[in-house]
Amino acid sequence: MPIPIRDDVVYIILKKVHDCDRAPGPDPVNFTQTDFAGINLTPVDLLGHLDYLNQKQYINAVFSGNAYGNQEDVPDATNPKEVDIRIANTFGASDGPLPHLITFQKAELTEKGERMLQEMEANPPKGLDQGPQVPLPDEHMPFLEKVMVKGSISDPYDARDIAEVVFRVMRDVMTTEEADRVESELHTEALDTDEKALKMEVADIWHDTNPIVSFLSRIRPPLRGPGWTGIGSDLFLRRVDTEASVPPTSNAQKVVKAVFSATKDELSEERIQELAEWMPEGTVRELWEGA
Repeated sequence: MPIPIRDDVVYIILKKVHDCDRAPGPDPVNFTQTDFAGINLTPVDLLGHLDYLNQKQYINAVFSGNAYGNQEDVPDATNPKEVDIRIANTFGASDGPLPHLITFQKAELTEKGERMLQEMEANPPKGLDQGPQVPLPDEHMPFLEKVMVKGSISDPYDARDIAEVVFRVMRDVMTTEEADRVESELHTEALDTDEKALKMEVADIWHDTNPIVSFLSRIRPPLRGPGWTGIGSDLFLRRVDTEASVPPTSNAQKVVKAVFSATKDELSEERIQELAEWMPEGTVRELWEGA
């Protein structure tokens, strides 16, 4: 049976392949369920999209297996040459490797694919602004994964940068003493990963990786309330949108609520209530209370 090709899935695949291009030539691409947060997508659907994009020459991809999941095409899990780069197990059944497994030998965008991605970035598919349709993470999921899933963010580096900006604006509306109390409760791992650049505590993101910004945030008074020096809800969201470079798959309100929700999971009820009083009245406070 033919698989309907969805614009939002095509966009996510093209962007993920593009973002994984860190050196000349093809690079490994590893899709997980987080990449397709907010989209009701089965493994067979995903593989069908990959096969379609490859056949239509939007991507150059070499893979073993069959995009429509014939069992005889399943790679041998005991052969390391067949399982080096794959669609992660988290996208499939919990009892082992996917029955419809694709192993990439290479993946890169063609010129045709680059043009398609540019057109889609200028006019993102409407399906990307729909709410989550997959189960949201439980309390044991790491902080940045929660931000990715709830904020429709496909890249953990983007999630880290967005969280840092949201935290930065949060600190700007409160006293240094309050910010320190919040930081003291954020000493948990931000993401379970072997990547050195992402091995950090949530407190490290709260503290800000920019030393100048971190220093200035400790010596200035809280910028809250009305007036030209104050930060209201509109300015709060505008700063996140501009300073964090929110991807077209999401928006400022969505990523702010995602960061708020992940942060509240780390905090005591006392801190949560105190922070509610510091958040600007209106949209931002509603986002905090509803996260």
